[in-house]
Amino acid sequence: MKYECVHADISQQTDIDAVVNAANTELKPGGGVAGAIHRAAGPELEKATRSLAPIEPGEAVLTDAFNLPNRYIIHCLGPVYGVDTPSDKLLADCYRNALDLTEEHQIESIAFPALSTGAFGYPFEDATKVALDTIRPHVEKLSHLKLVRFVLFSDEEFAHYQRALRK
Repeated sequence: MKYECVHADISQQTDIDAVVNAANTELKPGGGVAGAIHRAAGPELEKATRSLAPIEPGEAVLTDAFNLPNRYIIHCLGPVYGVDTPSDKLLADCYRNALDLTEEHQIESIAFPALSTGAFGYPFEDATKVALDTIRPHVEKLSHLKLVRFVLFSDEEFAHYQRALRK
């Protein structure tokens, strides 16, 4: 298993099978990651997600990627920090459920944003710990996944993930 992090736009991961959308309950376009993914994927994405919504915190669902350079989008609804509890369990569920979809669909590479850390207010350092502590043992159970990439938009978040991955 290979882990890496990049400082980039998640909607531009041309060598990745599935990108993860930091979704909202209704799976609609929004700000941040959801907005970028919906804009890049095109209007077909919103049509495709209508029948899948609403989803609950911790859930993950899969759609085609439409105009994105990927095969799939995995939509995860992370917890709103301090509102959806227990936040750490729900955030871990997002990562586990996304990884389970990779196995189900024989996906070999996945790119994650920093789930719940934007508008949902999850403290970045805590969210990073939950992500890595969840993903590392869970991928050992999977037979298809070969690459997990973390895509960070800001310099500070990228540097933090680089340090965390080295540990």
